[in-house]
Amino acid sequence: MQFGSSIFAFLLFVVVLIVIVQAIRVVPQQRAWVVERWGKFHAVLEPGLNFVVPFVDRIVYRHDLREIPLDVPPQVCITKDNTQLQVDGIIYFQVTDPRLASYGSSNYVLAITQLAQTTLRSVIGRMELDRTFEERDQINASVVSALDAAAPNWGVKVLRYEIKDLTPPAEILRSMQAQITAEREKRAVIATSEGRRQEQINVAQGAREAAIAKSEGEKQAEINLAQGEATATLVKAEATAKAIRQIAESITAEGGLQAVNLRVAEEYIAQFGNLARTTNTLILPANVADVAGVIATALSIVKATPASRAASS
Repeated sequence: MQFGSSIFAFLLFVVVLIVIVQAIRVVPQQRAWVVERWGKFHAVLEPGLNFVVPFVDRIVYRHDLREIPLDVPPQVCITKDNTQLQVDGIIYFQVTDPRLASYGSSNYVLAITQLAQTTLRSVIGRMELDRTFEERDQINASVVSALDAAAPNWGVKVLRYEIKDLTPPAEILRSMQAQITAEREKRAVIATSEGRRQEQINVAQGAREAAIAKSEGEKQAEINLAQGEATATLVKAEATAKAIRQIAESITAEGGLQAVNLRVAEEYIAQFGNLARTTNTLILPANVADVAGVIATALSIVKATPASRAASS
């Protein structure tokens, strides 16, 4: 009897332990667990220690509240100019209402993916091919706006959508590459011609500046030479004028005229003497009496000069 009571106590302890274990629920951070009681929504367990009624309450959904990236499968979209374009992207969303995420949609991940693809086809269908490459941000914003309008019913919040790849057909890629190559070659030709044009302008400007500098130098040299010649002429003229003034003063002085006559007679005779020494030909003036007159005048001046000096003294 005592052995049976021991077994009963042990079984009771095991049952109580199982009940306690079943009643305690520890929810990790950034998680939310949805509890149903008798098949009906009861509560959402927050992160931390929680208690439930064993065998009555049941955890039916476990949600991750962190930001979740979701790949959108590639799909073919038709642009406004009837060009096929393969597009794939990625959605970033977050569960904001665990209850709606559990009961608002049977599969909110599939619902988000399908709506993103549908919206993407609609947005790209209103654009031409070239604009799809230029306006990615607008496409992304349109998809996020459409998802935000429907996602609150599913208990999720779409944070952003990003296009990963826009792939046109191979023929379009080749034509685009050819267009890009032609545009680059055009820019290269323009850049080369601009460089040559600038080079020619620089050379012409350099030649012009060199010619101007040369002409300015020649002009300044001529000015300097003219100024030098003018200065020399002026100096010579001043010297000549000074000499003439001195000669005039000497002539007007007492005995000056006689001295001039004597000097002229001496030079006259000396020049005839030089001619006689340098050549065998004897040169005589047309009027020999002139020579005698000059000599007589010179001798009279020489004789008169001492007499006049004695009279003055």
